[in-house]
Amino acid sequence: MTTLASATPTAADIDRLNEAYALLSGGRFAVLTGAGLSTDSGIPDYRGAGAPKRTPMTVSQFLLDDASKKRYWAGSHLGWAMFDAARPNAGHRVLATLEDAGFVTGVVTQNVDGLHVRAGSKRVVDLHGSMDRVSCLVCGQTFARASIAARIDSENPWLSKPDSVTLNPDGDAEIASVDDFIAPVCSVCGGALKPDVVFFGEFVPSDKFAEARDIVSTADALVIAGSSLVVNSGIRLLEHARRNKLPIIIINRGETKGDARASVKIDAGASETLTALADRLLA
Repeated sequence: MTTLASATPTAADIDRLNEAYALLSGGRFAVLTGAGLSTDSGIPDYRGAGAPKRTPMTVSQFLLDDASKKRYWAGSHLGWAMFDAARPNAGHRVLATLEDAGFVTGVVTQNVDGLHVRAGSKRVVDLHGSMDRVSCLVCGQTFARASIAARIDSENPWLSKPDSVTLNPDGDAEIASVDDFIAPVCSVCGGALKPDVVFFGEFVPSDKFAEARDIVSTADALVIAGSSLVVNSGIRLLEHARRNKLPIIIINRGETKGDARASVKIDAGASETLTALADRLLA
């Protein structure tokens, strides 16, 4: 395993990029992305340098405690406004370009921001769901997040959207008081609503993970960009690639749980490194 570690490219850094290029140029590759890819779009990383320590809400808290449900929906509503305003960055766009050019078999993402789809990627598996969808926990009716946001605005006119809120990677935002907040309910059956995201304590749906595994299975290599691989779903895909004897390239600032299993580790920003690799592949 080799590592590119410095922010300013050196001869050794260029060697790492050359190694990655050599592994990718002979076929097609799958891509797994994490929060580190979306930081250039203004969405923070849970575990990157300077990330605040926090304990995300668990699914049991959301389901069993009305106060927690109200707090989540109020904060998530403020966070959604910022997610909705975020735009794909160079990393998202270059992956869409590489897919169109036939290099990428698909993108598996741990992010819930929907930026890969907005960038133009066609085969995307959002392992942990997407903030732009909402489902009823009783009847299963689905809703566009924008329509739920409009209802929250109408029923909670006091809930301001400040210019600057503390946004978290899962689309939640910090909010002081939710005593007067009216949480949205299903317009079909009156049941509780939940964003289509995997909360802490939930499992990735088996059919979705199977689709992600298929993307890796049809590839000649796996690129992991912007993920610390702390979440089990990422490690499971890495292990699937390793069992299939695929080269594994990890691009991430700082250590990841998969570094020892990588063919090449590039310790640098995801967007700029993907762009540098794409420049070579598309030349």
